[in-house]
Amino acid sequence: MDTVDTRPIVAVAGAGGFIGRSLALQLGTAAHLRGLSRSARVAGSGGYDSWVGCDLFSLLDAEAALRGARSAVYLVHSMMPSARLTQGRFEDLDLVCADNFARAAKSAGLERIVYLGGLLPPVGVSLSRHLQSRQEVEATLASHGTPLVTLRAGLVIGPGGSSWQILSKLVRRLPLMACPRWTRTLTQPIGLGDVVALLAACVSRDDIAAGTYDVGGPDVLSYRDMMQATARAMGKKRPMFSVPLLTVGLSRLWVSTVTGAPKELVEPLIESLVHPMVARNRDLQARLGIPGRPLAELLAETIAIEAKTAPPMAAPKTKAKHKGKVKKPALVRSVQRLVLPPGRDASWVAEEYIRWLPTWLIARILRIEVDAAKRCRFYAPFSKKPLLELSLSPDRSSPDRVLFYITGGMLARLGGRPRLEFRDVLDNGYVIAAIHDFEPRLPWFIYSSTQAVVHLWVMRAFGRHLARLARDTHRDKA
Repeated sequence: MDTVDTRPIVAVAGAGGFIGRSLALQLGTAAHLRGLSRSARVAGSGGYDSWVGCDLFSLLDAEAALRGARSAVYLVHSMMPSARLTQGRFEDLDLVCADNFARAAKSAGLERIVYLGGLLPPVGVSLSRHLQSRQEVEATLASHGTPLVTLRAGLVIGPGGSSWQILSKLVRRLPLMACPRWTRTLTQPIGLGDVVALLAACVSRDDIAAGTYDVGGPDVLSYRDMMQATARAMGKKRPMFSVPLLTVGLSRLWVSTVTGAPKELVEPLIESLVHPMVARNRDLQARLGIPGRPLAELLAETIAIEAKTAPPMAAPKTKAKHKGKVKKPALVRSVQRLVLPPGRDASWVAEEYIRWLPTWLIARILRIEVDAAKRCRFYAPFSKKPLLELSLSPDRSSPDRVLFYITGGMLARLGGRPRLEFRDVLDNGYVIAAIHDFEPRLPWFIYSSTQAVVHLWVMRAFGRHLARLARDTHRDKA
């Protein structure tokens, strides 16, 4: 007779990543660990008790993944494209995932979310896009009422980490290292083992209050000094010289070319290196007795582990057993952040979008019809069949999030859940307009140069329309 697992469920978003894999081993068996991943995982693998196929761009998926959980850890970043065509900035993609997770956490009644963010420079310093995004995700995860514990960390040293891989490849591959101005910026690296121990404590200990905690190792040094320390740990001599003319933009190209890392990953990371990444208060580490290990010790251990790790052999293909359905990446994802006029919400924006569309320039090209049920159809001139049909989903809509499903039209394939949504974000300062899971019927080379361009053109024009309304509202109040 099977025994019932009564352990509290801890859901880990990003469980298949660098930190998520190590976190499962640290948390042990005190809780039922549920790994959330877009990729199929074998049940029980990697220290997790179960896996759930979860696309965090889907609120339905997020709700199903968190159902029954007591707490959750959020380790997700959206720097890499998530579809064949991705229109949108990575920070806006991050906002959608974080907002879905926060809404699902509220629906599931989670006791807390634990989030690993990034160290921030002093207040008043203009942030890079990457650090601004980390701060926005932090605010979004807390925006729907679930208590949030945030650990802010800088560079995490450990086998498999993307930032560490970039650093180590630079040192290994460059016999002579040009050091631009940003290499003088101070940083405070922390070891992978220390990070996962701190995350595990925040999950399991009720006496750690919701709030933000800076964490880091005992060493504060410049990036140049850290590269020199890495070279010493590798037993390599790497002469270094300063290059004041090597800008951040040129550094992005240089680092991506040398390391082979995708530019989508390198660009935001390099932009952040101009800011000091130093912990201002490490009281939590002192309280928990996890002060962090010296950099030299971390480097020696990481390099030794990587030297012993042979490339994995190809495993025989087996059918993965996992809870939930893992969806293939959407062919098209388009996400735009638009200004939300004061006093308005997503419901008003959806109404305004439907009202505005027939009045705009595109109405001279296409015929747009909206019925009483807010079903919106787009027609080509003289055509009786719609090119696209959008249908409001009242059951999945609320004042701060409105959802239209793409339910027909000659330009769309209807497999999956193609949809258009509007949602409030960042304390009602903005609204996100997003298309997900859309599969075009047109051949790809035609779609990408016509329909995709028109959609982006329309949403940018609508964004300018909302910005004008916001300016008019501010002027009227002045």
